[in-house]
Amino acid sequence: MSLKTWIKALAVTLAVAGSVGQAQAQQFFRIGTGGTAGTYYPVGGMIANAVSQPGKLIATAVASNGSVANINGILGGSLEAGFTQSDVAYWASTGTGTFEGKPKAEDLRLIATLYPESIHLVARKGSGIKSVADLRGKRVSMDEPGSGTLVDVRLILGAFGMTDKDVKAEYLKPNQAGDKMRDGGLDAFFFVGGAPAGAIAELASSGEGIELVPIVGPEIDKLRSQQEFFTPDTIAAGTYQGVGEVNTISVNAQLVTSAKQPEEVVYEVTKALYNDETRKMLDNGHAKGKFITRENAVKGASIPFHPGAEKFYKEAGLLK
Repeated sequence: MSLKTWIKALAVTLAVAGSVGQAQAQQFFRIGTGGTAGTYYPVGGMIANAVSQPGKLIATAVASNGSVANINGILGGSLEAGFTQSDVAYWASTGTGTFEGKPKAEDLRLIATLYPESIHLVARKGSGIKSVADLRGKRVSMDEPGSGTLVDVRLILGAFGMTDKDVKAEYLKPNQAGDKMRDGGLDAFFFVGGAPAGAIAELASSGEGIELVPIVGPEIDKLRSQQEFFTPDTIAAGTYQGVGEVNTISVNAQLVTSAKQPEEVVYEVTKALYNDETRKMLDNGHAKGKFITRENAVKGASIPFHPGAEKFYKEAGLLK
């Protein structure tokens, strides 16, 4: 082999090795969100864009059935991270609540608390539904199986002495529920998510409009004393067209992952989530974006932090 031929062969070998190394170094980071008409999906898309590093880490937002499905996906290895309600994360890690009788999700780890999720009870205008108690016998969508919303709705109905059987229950995503309500086939539906939620905003601005039903009263006070992850919340007047201020309760939206994810990967994801460019994207991209701050990230932790996230928050002086 001549020297010239040998140099060419070496160059090709190094180029192939380099491309293989780059492919091996590039990681995919799938983030489970929720239905496309909710809040998890658009916010998840922004976060995926913010934390992606071309050639190193490619993050994608994956539509899903919500909190329970995302946790199952993380534990099963089909997702690297996911959105969940703080109550659902706690139940999964302790084997209680909706995870009663299942093995504890001991590998579930917190990356960040993101924003409060308001519990919406949306009623058809003129339905006569003024409180949760008025749902008895009505056509009500409780969200789909695998969603955190369904878990919370059953707790709320239980506080008023009801179960699925006391209403004409359906199990639809919020956009499907909105379509069915618009067509006159539904009296009310629940949704847990950051306000404003796309499906509800669209429904409020079209057709006959909507009413938001307050989730308050001694029954709710008792429920809050039993389930401390519920906190008082207010959906401001004008959040949805034609709807005044409404008092309700909320849980926290959280971004979670598995303890099996490498510390350095989660550290870089957490760091990217709070840089200046991400701040602009979150502030301009969605009404809930402004709540996604480093200070809020460490609040309401119902499960342990991932070591990569913990490292970042300690460096930022937010954790000891």
